[in-house]
Formats: sequence, C-alpha cells, structure tokens
Amino acid sequence: MSSFPKPSDVASAVLPFWASKTLPELTLAEWEALCDGCGKCCLHKLEDEDSSEVFHTNVACRLLDLATGRCTRYGDRFRWVPDCVSLTPAEVRRVSWLPRTCAYRLRAEEQPLPDWHPLVTGDPHSTRRAGVSVCGWAVPEHRHRRLENHIIKGSL
Repeated sequence: MSSFPKPSDVASAVLPFWASKTLPELTLAEWEALCDGCGKCCLHKLEDEDSSEVFHTNVACRLLDLATGRCTRYGDRFRWVPDCVSLTPAEVRRVSWLPRTCAYRLRAEEQPLPDWHPLVTGDPHSTRRAGVSVCGWAVPEHRHRRLENHIIKGSL
C-alpha cells in the first residue's frame, strides 16, 4: 500500500515558503525574511482625529538608517521607541496604512511578491536598486519636528 503526499506537502516542496505558506504558518525567521526593507512602515504617520484617515510623512523614525532602510536597533526597538508597531499576521489584515508593495500586505491578500523583492532576486539590496525604499527621500526626525509639513501626497 503506497502513501500519497498531501497537496500542501507537495506545494511546499515545489514553491518557496512565501508562496506555499499563509502568514500565520510562517516561522519567525520566515516572517522576518519577508520584510523587503523598504522602510516605509518606519515613516511617521498622522491620523485625522475626525475621519481616522492616515497620512504618511517623509519623516523617518530616529532608528531608521536612511542609507539602508533598516532599523539600527531592531532587536530592542521597543525599548527605544515604545510606540513602534509590531506587525503580526492579525495586524497585517487590520492595518490599512501598509504600502501597496509591502510583502506582508501582498501575501495577506494572496498576491505574489514583486519581481524586485530580495527573496525573489536573492539580492538584499534589490529593494533599493528598484527605487522602492525610502532611501534617498526620507528625512530624519531629529531635523523635522513639524510632521504636518511633511505629508506625502498620494499613496506609498
């Protein structure tokens, strides 16, 4: 008597983890690898008190390295920035301000990763090379306190 593999086992053997698993199924290492390092989630946002509409600014969190698009203190960022957002699979579905290109958002919507994503290219710098990161246009928060003067027109 032969045993046939389950369809999910076959899919995961052929497809990479980001295409074969749902967000809740990812390991911590896979979850972290899914981040493309664009830095857009590290931009300050303003919320309209009346409409709850969220506006992105080009002002980056003080921990964001504007040359790499990565957090300089990722492991202990909550100690330095207590209101830093901790994305979880449940949060991704709830948070409306994630950029359209965000891998977490795309996978939650069952969309493929873009061709420039580091997991697809194998190049950790491909997000910057594709012009998708905040590198080159975000500004440091220590120089720009009036966030309302830095609202980005359009969507990310």
